[in-house]
Amino acid sequence: MRQRPFKQVDVFTADAYRGNPLAVVLDGTGLTTEAMQHFTHWTNLSEATFVLPPTAEGRAAGADYRVRILCPGRELPFAGHPTLGTCHAWLEAGGQPHQDGVVVQECGVGLVTLRREGARLAFAAPPLCRSGPLDETDVQRIAQGLGVARSDIAAHAWCDNGPQWRGVMLRDTQQVLALRPDAALLAGLDVGVVAPLGAEGIAFEVRAFFPGNNGLTEDPVTGSLNAALAQWLIGAGLAPARYVARQGTALQRAGLVHVAQEDGHIWVGGSSVTCIDGTVLL
Repeated sequence: MRQRPFKQVDVFTADAYRGNPLAVVLDGTGLTTEAMQHFTHWTNLSEATFVLPPTAEGRAAGADYRVRILCPGRELPFAGHPTLGTCHAWLEAGGQPHQDGVVVQECGVGLVTLRREGARLAFAAPPLCRSGPLDETDVQRIAQGLGVARSDIAAHAWCDNGPQWRGVMLRDTQQVLALRPDAALLAGLDVGVVAPLGAEGIAFEVRAFFPGNNGLTEDPVTGSLNAALAQWLIGAGLAPARYVARQGTALQRAGLVHVAQEDGHIWVGGSSVTCIDGTVLL
């Protein structure tokens, strides 16, 4: 074990402790997967990331760094809030991208491009691994697991971009906020729920449920889900090309996710703030 630079970052918020926290080990060299997974469990956070030099292939393609993203029980090929939070921490620690204003991250899904949007960072949503409507059996199971009628689900789609999100749109925001999902009925499913909000400047309310921590976990603010929801909703004409989504309300958080479709890409952005800055023994 040795001391390694470490930051704990709150993502999708400019106000500390109101977004989604992330543990970032800024030097993951020499760590085994088992050591990374053990540390991730110890943090009791939804994800921890470990920054590494790019692979030879990634370096040749312009990657500035490589990141491994772990959550309780598994490694993820991609996740949104860890992507933004890791980039924020890397830049704050003195990371110098090869291109001005653009950072290229290497991760399990390949290369992900990030850009600055004023005080925020945004990533280009990776292509969906699976899209299209869900099987009706899944829709009925999700409705039952969420405790809503099947008729309350106005639209649904695969939103798989690494994490295998199944997205459903409800008709009413208050219904989304009142959800008390059944962990047994939704066991093994990553479920994203969205409803039109219509508040000033905010278009949608979002909640995310996934397996973890010995049961069903709710994620405070979820970049991968919001990226996939944007690809689905904008593509289906259910959302404008530029909007803001709110997530975390039911957990007393205040996450804001900024979405924009530009030049054939969906950009997903948010603010980040460092809450803990120091070293960790690993």
